[in-house]
Amino acid sequence: MTWKHALTDFSLYLKIERGLSKNTIDSYSFDIEKLILFLDDNSIVISPIAINSETIQQFIYQIAKNVNPRSQSRIISGLRSFFSFLVFEDYRADNPIDLIESPRIGRKLPDTLSLKDIDRIIGAIDLAKEYNQIRIGERDRTMLETLYGCGLRVSELINLKISDLFFDEGFINVTGKGDKQRFVPISPTTQKYINIYMSQVRTTINVQKEYNDTLFLNNRGKQLTRAMVFTIIKKLANEINLNKTISPHTFRHSFATHLLENGADLRAIQMMLGHESITTTEIYVHLDKKQLKKAIQTFHPRK
Repeated sequence: MTWKHALTDFSLYLKIERGLSKNTIDSYSFDIEKLILFLDDNSIVISPIAINSETIQQFIYQIAKNVNPRSQSRIISGLRSFFSFLVFEDYRADNPIDLIESPRIGRKLPDTLSLKDIDRIIGAIDLAKEYNQIRIGERDRTMLETLYGCGLRVSELINLKISDLFFDEGFINVTGKGDKQRFVPISPTTQKYINIYMSQVRTTINVQKEYNDTLFLNNRGKQLTRAMVFTIIKKLANEINLNKTISPHTFRHSFATHLLENGADLRAIQMMLGHESITTTEIYVHLDKKQLKKAIQTFHPRK
């Protein structure tokens, strides 16, 4: 079995059997390609079936010079999944990663924005801004209001469909990681901005046929890219001189943190964010020490 063959089979397995997104599959593939490049650069001719722990350890030592412990851990995790797949398919009898330890890393607390900062960023949008007579400023405001107001991932935002909007019920249907769907409450304020965008902006766009149901479009009538949303947010942060490195995900983290600060139940936040494990959501408890203190003062029997 060649590396190319193994990587193709693994990618199909991740897509069909595990239902992972294209971005996740690409990330796994990229890590394996790094190992393949290392073998080529060092003239090591060995198949994915025959490679041993010693060779992989050499690779880990090499990448450790250039990446931080968190990235090392992610790469090792990706390789472990790859070789576990080969074992599962009976190509190998063992997983060479089992003997390799991941570097110890602390839990990274996500960056968040205050409500004031979010208002400043959205307030910096020029609503009169047009491109090819399309009011992209109004579109950008609606996107950021939806991103923050519903706690979406950027991929969930750009893939949101008009048919996913259930405003009468007060929910939107969100397709998350692994194509798993969840219903997320949407506030009247966010609904208002989406309705304005749909009636006054989207109707002026020459929509490409395959994107008729896609909510947020670029000026060519196609789906927006993740990179475009990143760029929009970065420019706005620069305009208000925000001394933070932020991304679309920062709005999602802020959504969760602000809910927790205002007394929302952690289980409810987990469901809205689409986290499979409550452990993932619990990171927001560490961000808000005031909430922990409030919980003791409110619920402890000897308060």
